[in-house]
Amino acid sequence: MHNAAFASLGIDWAYVPLPVPPERVGEAVCGLAALGFAGANVTVPHKQAVIPFLDELTPIARAVGAVNTIVVRPDGSLLGDSTDGAGFMADLRAQIANRKSQIAQVLVIGSGGAARSVVYALAEAGASVAIANRTLDRAQDLCQTLAAALPDAVGRLSAHSFPDALAGLAAKSDLIVNTTSLGLHEGDPLPWDASVPFRPDQVVYDLIYNRPTELLALARSQGAIAIDGLGMLVHQGALAFEMWTGVAAPVAVMAEAVRSNP
Repeated sequence: MHNAAFASLGIDWAYVPLPVPPERVGEAVCGLAALGFAGANVTVPHKQAVIPFLDELTPIARAVGAVNTIVVRPDGSLLGDSTDGAGFMADLRAQIANRKSQIAQVLVIGSGGAARSVVYALAEAGASVAIANRTLDRAQDLCQTLAAALPDAVGRLSAHSFPDALAGLAAKSDLIVNTTSLGLHEGDPLPWDASVPFRPDQVVYDLIYNRPTELLALARSQGAIAIDGLGMLVHQGALAFEMWTGVAAPVAVMAEAVRSNP
């Protein structure tokens, strides 16, 4: 999608994959400026490992303890950011632009890396977020970490046991977000209790984008608004594009490139 964006705007740049073994992450990061890179994206398993080699982190990258975007500044210093949360919010707002009611109560399933970015962005936007996870301690740790980073969100973040608390939380949630990897592969168990119903006015967002998930099919069958993670992928990439180039990203071009090359 980045190469499609460069081509559409006549920017003579290229986006290329750079496989880096874990033991050479530091060398790779430190070499970006010397090699003339404007920046880079970082994928698993390096999102935490790159941090010691960066000069500065954005507030969200510091809070979630992970970086997915590196920007090489004109002076050669390196800024680390996490665009996942902002990308999620940009897509969510675009998808529900015509919705009359506000998203105030949110239920997030999972407490891993993706959950950290999503919960941070939602809490920063003023939502009350309930985190449900099979390991309650991890959900509690996430609440404590993000409350420390966002003092205004204290009291709007809560941890719950999955699936025990699901029915009560789902009943009062405007938005339900699956941040787990369940659904990534055919035959995966639902990240949900199928006996817990969805409401027609609810929004159900599954971060998985590589295939139609059973969770979204169930939500759609009960009249809920079902959204997959493709738009989040595009919008987080668009934010990185703008940080690197200083130019507004051609979001529609990037989205079409992703759809054409699943």
